[in-house]
Amino acid sequence: MVKRTAQETTTDNIESNGEISVDKASYDGDPPALEIPNAIAVANLAKIMQISSIDLIKQLMRLGHMYTINDVLDYELAADVAESFGFDVYEPEKKSDDATSIVPSHEKEDAEHLVSRPPIVTILGHVDHGKTTILDAIRKTKVVDGEAGGITQHIGAYQVEHQGKLITFLDTPGHKAFTAMRARGARVTDIAVLVVAADDGIMPQTHEAIDHIRAAGVPMLVCINKMDKAEADPEKIKRQLSEKDLLVEDWGGDIICIPVSAINKDGIPELLESLQLLSEMAELKGNPNKLATGVVVEARLDNRKGPVATALIQTGTLKVGDHLTIRNLRGRVKAMLNDDGSKIEQAGPSTPVEILGISGLPEPGDIFNVAPDEKSAKQMVAEYQQLLNNRATTLQDAYTRIESGIAKSMNLIIKTDVQGSVDAVLNMINGLSDEKSKIKIIRASAGGITENDVMLASASDAIIIGFNSEMQPGASALATQEGIEIRTYKVIYDLTDDVAKALAGLLEPSYKDIVEGEAAVRETFEVGRRGTIAGFYVNKGKITREATIHVLRNGEFLHEGTITSLKHFKNDVREVANGNEGGMLINGFNEFEEGDILEAHRSQQVSKN
Repeated sequence: MVKRTAQETTTDNIESNGEISVDKASYDGDPPALEIPNAIAVANLAKIMQISSIDLIKQLMRLGHMYTINDVLDYELAADVAESFGFDVYEPEKKSDDATSIVPSHEKEDAEHLVSRPPIVTILGHVDHGKTTILDAIRKTKVVDGEAGGITQHIGAYQVEHQGKLITFLDTPGHKAFTAMRARGARVTDIAVLVVAADDGIMPQTHEAIDHIRAAGVPMLVCINKMDKAEADPEKIKRQLSEKDLLVEDWGGDIICIPVSAINKDGIPELLESLQLLSEMAELKGNPNKLATGVVVEARLDNRKGPVATALIQTGTLKVGDHLTIRNLRGRVKAMLNDDGSKIEQAGPSTPVEILGISGLPEPGDIFNVAPDEKSAKQMVAEYQQLLNNRATTLQDAYTRIESGIAKSMNLIIKTDVQGSVDAVLNMINGLSDEKSKIKIIRASAGGITENDVMLASASDAIIIGFNSEMQPGASALATQEGIEIRTYKVIYDLTDDVAKALAGLLEPSYKDIVEGEAAVRETFEVGRRGTIAGFYVNKGKITREATIHVLRNGEFLHEGTITSLKHFKNDVREVANGNEGGMLINGFNEFEEGDILEAHRSQQVSKN
């Protein structure tokens, strides 16, 4: 066992004005030593420390980290925050062949409760190097044939059986989805398969996939696909890999490399055997005798079933009737389907399932927890909502956060209209930074503000600054959900003035556009001279009577107007909540079509905390 000693001065450094102290933990004497696994959810760490999740996350904020109740902490950060409460911390000794797993350490668990679990394998690589075709060959199905252009259009999780043992595959549309899950704290992979086309070689997206696999810290297996091509040159691939410090076994390294022809199914058995070998070396275990925890892989809105989430069980067993919480969503599992569409009553570790009964649509990478009862589920959601309200990082409060020590710098993501503007903005902003108030540029690029920018801002606690940059569909709604401030400017001196004032603590309150909810038009009804009623279903948030509605079609903005009538069934209402149907009339617009998106906007003042 590896022991870390509590810092003697920690409690002296915690202020008394509302700050946390060790006596918040429920212990009569000195707090006991804690054994913390390599990865642990915030909620679980709070539980073993016997403090509230809100107190724990407030302390994380004071240490400069923004996490939510469902996020996962690595050992170092979890140990630091535990020590700040006066705990001595232990870490299980690591074996040299340990794999980074989605399941926390089981060192302290009774061995009789642990069972072997299937490995979870992610397939990554360049867009057209045959990732899904390989999975198609493994599953002996025709997934690619039904997809536009032969490119994966979804994220799916599937299980296959080889020599009597199961392997779970996570098929992603690329490393960005893989990274989005990691940005939300989800540790979803035991083994990563890097696919490289033998006739093409390593491409820019291959380099990115390698970087993301390394960042995840999981074992890598290289699959050289398209060996049936006349231009196939596997030795070139191995040489290119060596230039990235990746040595395959027949070049004296330790990375397994399998030549494959997915079209002819050559090499597929060897690939599966190698995956099972890596799994056996990792000795992957799971405890099915717990309340389940898992990761959302994808979510969609089904016209008949409502919100449907595909999820991987991390630990425990998920059962029909369980109370789930996912961020600010909750629900009771009405039904579960396995990867072939059959109804099942329960699912254990590493099992992919479709879940029905959630109140809304979660995001890929969201972590779900099972609460013991409905009251506990409501409390967990309330705690998350409170944290979300306190979490938002704004340009206006940057000075306060830096002065108080919560943040060491003002983190910015810069988006401009053209590449030439990037250097101009950066030169002016960098001139504002000094030793006391530092500016850290997380990303600076040309183009519209996208959901990926918001996701990066969420992962890095950054503010997005746009200079003549357009907002892409969905970015504003996601920013509201994640508590991310987006500021846009037309004049560069206004931009730099605001940043300078923020660093000096002088920035005046401003107003920002908030997306309260999003709905999809399902039907339309003519009501004579009054116009056309849009029958809608709320996918996210809520639609309120006071909101201004933006009508979008295929991602294009069509109209902005106020609501003249809002109904739920035949009743006039002030709002229609997530997961409910309603009808509305919009001032000045009657050309609704099925599938139109209705975004509910409101203006909110941004003020100092």
